[in-house]
Amino acid sequence: MNNEFTGKTIEEAVNEGLKTLGLTEENAEITVLEEPQKGFLGFLTKHAKVSITKKKTDIDKTVEFLEGLFNVLNITATTEVTCGEEGKAVINLITTDSSQVIGYRGEVLDSIQCLAGAVYNSGKENYTRLVVNCEGYREKREDTLKNLALKLAAKAVKTGRKVVLEPMTPFERRIIHSTLVDFEGVKTASEGKEPNRYIAIIPDGYDPSRRNDRFNAKRGDDRRGGKGGRNFDRKGGNRRNSNSAPRAKSSSGFGGAVFLGNSYKTENNENN
Repeated sequence: MNNEFTGKTIEEAVNEGLKTLGLTEENAEITVLEEPQKGFLGFLTKHAKVSITKKKTDIDKTVEFLEGLFNVLNITATTEVTCGEEGKAVINLITTDSSQVIGYRGEVLDSIQCLAGAVYNSGKENYTRLVVNCEGYREKREDTLKNLALKLAAKAVKTGRKVVLEPMTPFERRIIHSTLVDFEGVKTASEGKEPNRYIAIIPDGYDPSRRNDRFNAKRGDDRRGGKGGRNFDRKGGNRRNSNSAPRAKSSSGFGGAVFLGNSYKTENNENN
């Protein structure tokens, strides 16, 4: 479509262009190509010429950025823009190889979302959340976190231990918080500093002074019985096994924790 328009004046050329393209001045990019000129006797010798195109929205710029990023990364993917709850923008990525876009435990997808969010919010006073999804990964991940949160909360109540999860993104932490907000017998808290901020599930009546109840599952070290989560008698024999459920890191003086693999990326304006 021709986006150059002429008129006796710049205003006339602009009005003609906006009418033809069905745009308003607010959503149009207008560039003056030539000023009108008059001859010796005041007669018009040259018309004004302008170029008019539709102004790119923030989401248009973000999609353009992602397409350029995929070209650099040699990833074949297309974008589909939808509107999520509370007016937030959602960009769904459609690709023949989702593993390239999602990555291990969603780390690549989180990185793409972080970059896209920076582009989308460039020049804005208030941060607006942008979600980048791929083949329903975010929904599947949310279901996994909800089920895990309920399981760990029940474990915290049963054992009386503080359960500490591995670091995760603000969005994932918010899922844990909201899932357990009405769970009787526990409370949740975000602890640590970015990018290693994590969730702690704390049972009612938890006593942090009970240091003998803590263990470090990554090392397999039960503080009551030495390495490997086992207790030994004086002759070195194996007396009994400790709980062998998979667990995550524990903080000094904290109770047990369970393993949860998460991305270490963060988003802006999140304090959870």
